[in-house]
Amino acid sequence: MKSSLRSRQEPRRVSNGVIIGAMLLSLCVLSIVKARYCATSFGKAEDQLQEQMNSSIRMEPEESSPARTPGEEEQEEEEEDVAAAAATTAPAVTKTPAAVAATGGKGGKGKPTCYMTSKRSERCDASGDIRVDGNRSAIYVSGIDREWKTKPYARYHDPVAMAHVREYTLKPLPAPAAPACTRNHSVPGFLFSNGGFSGNLYHDYTDVLVPLFISTHQFRGRVQFLLSGMKPWWVGKFTPFFKQLTKYDVIDVDNDQEVHCFPRIVVGATFHKDMGVDPRRSPGHVSVVDFKRALRRAFGLEREAASRGGATGHGKPRLLIISRRGSRRFLNEREMARAGADAGFEVRVAEPDQHTDMATFAALVNSADVMVGVHGAGLTNMVFLPRGAVLIQVVPFGGLEWLTGVTFKDPAADMEVSYMDYNVKLEESSLIDQYPRNHQVLTDPYAVHKQGWDALKAAYLDKQNIRMGMDRFRATLREAMSRLPAP
Repeated sequence: MKSSLRSRQEPRRVSNGVIIGAMLLSLCVLSIVKARYCATSFGKAEDQLQEQMNSSIRMEPEESSPARTPGEEEQEEEEEDVAAAAATTAPAVTKTPAAVAATGGKGGKGKPTCYMTSKRSERCDASGDIRVDGNRSAIYVSGIDREWKTKPYARYHDPVAMAHVREYTLKPLPAPAAPACTRNHSVPGFLFSNGGFSGNLYHDYTDVLVPLFISTHQFRGRVQFLLSGMKPWWVGKFTPFFKQLTKYDVIDVDNDQEVHCFPRIVVGATFHKDMGVDPRRSPGHVSVVDFKRALRRAFGLEREAASRGGATGHGKPRLLIISRRGSRRFLNEREMARAGADAGFEVRVAEPDQHTDMATFAALVNSADVMVGVHGAGLTNMVFLPRGAVLIQVVPFGGLEWLTGVTFKDPAADMEVSYMDYNVKLEESSLIDQYPRNHQVLTDPYAVHKQGWDALKAAYLDKQNIRMGMDRFRATLREAMSRLPAP
């Protein structure tokens, strides 16, 4: 009988062994396929860009827009009439799968007060008895059951930037140590920061201004801005834009001696994508074109559309060359200007910096039909270009197309700007005079990329200047002219 049982079990063992062997073989094949076809030359850009200096622009691949989560429609309707926020309601916020913070409501069944709106941004939203004590970086909130810490700056994926952002703590009410109100507000408060990389124009827009527009335009001016990390010169620079979003002066919340009380508080702006707005996710389905329209109103820019006939429609179109003092300079700027004039453009050369008057420079960019510049923060001024204008981004040598694409190429279409690349050849780069012809920087840029952001930045952004090839540049200008709308 034992022999009979053993004979019955042997086929099962053989069969099981065959199945296990087949599974292991499949895993091996999948691993080989993944290694052969799914690897990249230098990995995800986010993994390479671990450090960033305020003097340069940190670029990561555009993140895909997360799907619309339950409750977002409710939030849009709620924010359309923020004046109706009652002082006794429980925290009214969007419920998302990413919610990880303190909750309000009876028995802990309320909606989350703090939640991630994207990989880069966190939002805290509550209504009821709200007391903001900026001196102590504390926000007292009725209806929550535990403390929660947050940083109101839309760059959560970047520890270097976030190290320069002040942290605020949401604390439950009632609490014995809660301060009494010294100033009461009848409108919601919105707390954000201009810490991080603010001061670099690209980060001003990507990390602060565009998310601020997404998060507050629906209040129709009935919102009080509370700014953490306030730089007075920075606020002065963008005050005309703030006035498009709020009827009230911006409060320096870190240094203000008041305890501000609100019927509702929102902490942190929502990020969608670099220099952009996802209309599918934004309240009222606004787009980056609406953002540009707000900028035009803020700075009194009357020109809406570019033209081959220039501003008057029967003159010359204007070519604006963005100049630079430091690295990535044009070494033959005068030749470029002459080539532009020969091509039928009225030429202007300008160099923006932190001290440039925003309104004056915005008007200059708005007068341009074609703008050309080397990759850098100065190209952020594309937000002021009229509809149908052409942006020519000069891409430095070094395999930087992924970097320049995320920052300016991809946003251009949504901004109704025609985009062109001018990819610098080795013979047009000053690097050819700095390294032997067989040096890795010249022969294998992607090997330099693998060394990380610091190596990439040092080799291709900090030490490179450009001498434009005039034949190529003239051809580029001819194509740009042909792209301009007819008068």
